[in-house]
Amino acid sequence: MGAGNDKDVALEDRARIEETDPIRGIHDLESGHRPRHDATEHTVCHQLRLALRSMTANHYGFDTLAIHAGQDPDPRTGAVVPPIYQTSTYAQDAVGAPRLGYEYSRSSNPTRDALQECLAAIEGGRRGLAFASGLSAEDTLLRTVCRPGDHVVIPDDAYGGTFRLFSKVLENWGLDWTAVPLENLDAVRAAFRPGHTRLIWAETPTNPLLNVADIAALAGLAHEYDAMLVVDNTFASPYLQQPITLGADVVVHSTTKYLGGHSDVVGGALITATDDLGDQLAFHQNAMGGVNGPFDAWLTLRGIKTLGVRMERHCDNAERIVGFLREHPAVAGVLYPGLEDHPGHEVAAKQMQRFGGMVSFRAAGGPEQAIAICNKTKLFVLAESLGGVESLIEHPGQMTHLSAAGSALEVPADLVRLSVGIETVDDLLADLEQALG
Repeated sequence: MGAGNDKDVALEDRARIEETDPIRGIHDLESGHRPRHDATEHTVCHQLRLALRSMTANHYGFDTLAIHAGQDPDPRTGAVVPPIYQTSTYAQDAVGAPRLGYEYSRSSNPTRDALQECLAAIEGGRRGLAFASGLSAEDTLLRTVCRPGDHVVIPDDAYGGTFRLFSKVLENWGLDWTAVPLENLDAVRAAFRPGHTRLIWAETPTNPLLNVADIAALAGLAHEYDAMLVVDNTFASPYLQQPITLGADVVVHSTTKYLGGHSDVVGGALITATDDLGDQLAFHQNAMGGVNGPFDAWLTLRGIKTLGVRMERHCDNAERIVGFLREHPAVAGVLYPGLEDHPGHEVAAKQMQRFGGMVSFRAAGGPEQAIAICNKTKLFVLAESLGGVESLIEHPGQMTHLSAAGSALEVPADLVRLSVGIETVDDLLADLEQALG
C-alpha cells in the first residue's frame, strides 16, 4: 500500500476514534499517533476537551477537578505532573501544519493550556485564559469588550490597582466609569447609562472593606440593560464562590493570591461563561501578548491542587482571629462577612461556601495606632498581596490603596488588613496580642 493510502487510512481511523470515543481521541491526538495535520488541529483538540469537560465536570468534586482537570499524565512518559514546556517556539511538520497547533508560546503553550483548562473547570466556566498578572487580565478584558465612549459601573471600594487602571489609564483611552456601592442595587441602577454602560465590574467581598454584593441580582440588572457582569473573585477563590453559576459573564482572578497560594508567582486569569466570549478574549490575549510564562503557569497549577484544603484552614484561622479582635479594646470594629451583624452577611451566606481568610479591622487609637500595629507584628509579615500560606498585615491607606487617596475610593486611615495564613492559629493570636498591646 502506498504512503498516500496509509495517510488516508490513518485519518479515517482517527476520525472514527474521535467520533466514537472522545476520551481516546484526545489521548491519541496528544500522544503523537497521527499523520501530519493542518493548523486547525489545536482547535479540534480544544473542542474535544470542552466536550469531555462538559460530560465529566459535573460528576467530580472541586478537589478532584483542581488536581486532575487539564492535567492528564504525560502520554509519552507517564509523568503525573504536567511538564514545563520552557520553549518559545515549536518545530512545524510542514508550512501551514504546526504540530498540534503549537507555533509560538505567546499564542499557546501546553503548560499554560493545562492551567487554562483547570481554571475553567474549577470556576464552572467554558473557557479559561491565563495572563502575566491580574491587571494584565483586566486590561485585556476591558479593551476587548469596551470601546471609547463606553461606561462601566465599578465598586466604590475597589482594589487600588483596578481603580488606577480605570482612572489613570483607560479613562485616557475614552472609557468612562462611575463608582457606586454595589450592595445598593438602587444606586447601581441609577448609575446606568442605557446604551453606554457596557458592564458592571464587581468585587465581592471587596478589597479591603469586605463589602458583599449580590452576584445573582447584579447579573439580572446587567442583563436587563444588555450589559455584562464581571466579578473579581480573587478574595473568595473558586473554592468558596463560583460567580458564573450565579449569572456572571466573566470571572477575574489575580492568580498571585489564593490560586497560586505560596507567594512565589504573579499571574492573572479570565474565565468566561460562553465559548464565544472566550474566543474573543483568546484573540486579544494573543494580540496584546500579556501572557504568563510556562514556569509561572506550572507554579499556579501546583498551587491550585491544594486550594480546597488551604481555604478550609484559612477560614478556620480567620474565624478564630475575628473572635479575638471583636473582644480586644484596641479594636474599634471588625469587618468580616462571617459576622452576623455584617451588612452583607445574609448575601454572603447565600453565595459563599464559607467566609474567607481576609479580615480588616479599625484601630481604636486611630491612624497612628493602625500603623504601629502593622509595624509591631512578627509572624504577620508586613507586606502587600494576600492569599499565601503565610499571614500578612498591611495598612491599605499607605500601601495597596495609596492610588485611591483623595478620591471617592479612599479607604479609612485607621484601617488594618489581614491576610490570615495557615500557621498554627494560637501563634497568630499571640502575635496580634503583643502587637495590639
